[in-house]
Amino acid sequence: METQTKTSAKDFFINLGAIVALYTSVVSLLNLLFTIINTIYPQINHQYSYFGSESISWPVATLIIFFPIFLLLMWLLEKEYKINPEKQSFGIHRWLTYITLFISGLVMAIDLITLLYYFLDGQELTNGFLLKVFVLLIVAGSIFAYYISDIRGKLTSKSRVFWRLFAGFIVLGSIIWGFAVLGSPATQRLYKYDNQKVNELMSINSEIMNYYNNKGVLPRNLADITAGAYYIIVTDSQTSKPYEYEKTSETTYNLCALFNKASNEKDKLNSAVSFPYGVSWTHPAGRYCFTQTVNPNMYSKPAPFR
Repeated sequence: METQTKTSAKDFFINLGAIVALYTSVVSLLNLLFTIINTIYPQINHQYSYFGSESISWPVATLIIFFPIFLLLMWLLEKEYKINPEKQSFGIHRWLTYITLFISGLVMAIDLITLLYYFLDGQELTNGFLLKVFVLLIVAGSIFAYYISDIRGKLTSKSRVFWRLFAGFIVLGSIIWGFAVLGSPATQRLYKYDNQKVNELMSINSEIMNYYNNKGVLPRNLADITAGAYYIIVTDSQTSKPYEYEKTSETTYNLCALFNKASNEKDKLNSAVSFPYGVSWTHPAGRYCFTQTVNPNMYSKPAPFR
């Protein structure tokens, strides 16, 4: 009587771990690529942006950890299949493979439907949009092609090596492209410092407006604000120097800071949307002053004491 090999806990968790590592790597790869595309082709509306974010730190860090784990687990499965070929027919392996085929096929179908809808609806097919469609189609199509070959028993040792090299090339190339477009970790840190400075200047500006609303005059200096019941950060954490405030008239003033990098195109577009009436927080590299004006008619000055 033939003995049938049963699924062990080891088989279950290696198969499950490989699929989890695959899905995590794919989501991170798409996040990285869409962030790069959003940076190259910034859009005011975020249609079809999917996973695109503001930073590549998380997707790159996730890929560096999870993609090698995926390759390792797939290598262990390949070794096991050479010893026990019947394990490729195990329920856990086939279930997870069919689920992956279903998801990748569904993504490709939705991707093509979205492209066709935009075309038939007369909407603009921008370069950024087309690149995202292409990226999604390539990633989902590659996964579909690999697992359909696995189901059909067409994968050989040479073809598995090809797929590993192909996937490694895509991941490594995407990471290098990301750093080339958005800058190295050191550059990203400088941008984060600049964003922090802009946020703190906006907070100072808000408190200056509140001060004017309550007092009827602009403060002489930032000490006038901090002496009251106003909480603001007046010191640049990068340089440890105070932000500059200069009252230039009864209704105008300057707020100045030292910036590491110039605002990128995406920041300029977002600023144009968020501040449509001429107020902008975009800046060049180096020391820059934002000129602000208060409208006396918008604030009720306190009545004189009698």
